[in-house]
Amino acid sequence: MGDLSSLGDVRGKRVLVRSDLNVPLDGTTITDDGRIRASVPTISALAEAGARVIVCAHLGRPKGAPEDKYSLAPVVGRLSELLGRPVAFATDTVGESARATVDSLEDGDVALLENLRFNAGETAKVDEERAEFADALAALADAYVSDGFGVVHRKQASVYDVATRLPSAMGGLVATEVDVLKRLTVDPERPYAVVLGGAKVADKLAVIDNLMNTADRLLIGGGMLFTFLAAQGHEIGKSLFDADSVDACRDYLRRAQETGVEIVLPVDVICGREFSADTETVTVAADAIPADMMGLDIGPASAQLYADKLADTRTVFWNGPMGAFEMAPFAEGTRRLAQAMVDVTAKGALTVVGGGDSAAAVRQLGFEDSQFGHISTGGGASLEYLEGKELPGIAILTKEH
Repeated sequence: MGDLSSLGDVRGKRVLVRSDLNVPLDGTTITDDGRIRASVPTISALAEAGARVIVCAHLGRPKGAPEDKYSLAPVVGRLSELLGRPVAFATDTVGESARATVDSLEDGDVALLENLRFNAGETAKVDEERAEFADALAALADAYVSDGFGVVHRKQASVYDVATRLPSAMGGLVATEVDVLKRLTVDPERPYAVVLGGAKVADKLAVIDNLMNTADRLLIGGGMLFTFLAAQGHEIGKSLFDADSVDACRDYLRRAQETGVEIVLPVDVICGREFSADTETVTVAADAIPADMMGLDIGPASAQLYADKLADTRTVFWNGPMGAFEMAPFAEGTRRLAQAMVDVTAKGALTVVGGGDSAAAVRQLGFEDSQFGHISTGGGASLEYLEGKELPGIAILTKEH
């Protein structure tokens, strides 16, 4: 397995490309097209080389059957615009429409299949249950390209099983993501800081555990910070809290002291009475959260502290917003953090925004992708890689079949 060149001359060949087109929608309106834009270079390169490109992807979490709200139909127009060429759309994945659409392709044409997860075989946990669907997908094509980084941590038919049935290659997007993640895990340039936010500390425990061995500083924000504050014995009011993770957080704080890894927690917090943009707010010391309020963002002193902690870094990975950034009163911590990353990027640091809500946040707050070293398309896949886990969709590409 190699890059696209390993497939040889693709002119006239039907190439199945697993992309990540799982974009946020408001009804049928795409609210962030970052993943579509990220998928374009590989699709474009294949089409320009004369391949008959068959793009497959998922959207949302349908339960193995068609649901109108999860149709990829809204994506077709935007993909076509970005490619600068028409994109045919099959109204099913491996049925009559898919076969007819693929049969009608000429060299250089592009088609998009309907949502892969409208088929129960795509996400089945049992190998034999995925096999039939993988066979049908593979039958549409002569070669396979894995370019959906956001799903490579899933052992799914279009990610894993199809690669065992066709000559396979890694797309440019996946190759770039893996290269960046290697730079974060194999001899990173120091100082190396990791910023972790988001709602649930439980989702990040394994990655914190592994990063204690590689990072110099861990900056904690978002909903997960309150479990750390609780582990220190502080009042956290009505803030998000994971009682099952308190002992683990206490252990990380102890280990950090013993090993010299710096865990940085907020010194102040912006609290609201309710989870609402128009709630009453107050900024308090991190150890003085009122019992009848909830923390919804890091405070201004914390934002400055975090910016200072990033100022001399050479490598930064960030996953998870600092607060409820979707609401203006609680967006400033995330905006300040993003600006601090932009500032160190300009000084030559490698800065990586780890997908998901973090990527959506920087765009929503008015930043350009080009202001950061790399914006990942896969939050979950990035975290699992940083945990030290093997990613099935990557591993299968490097195995002999």
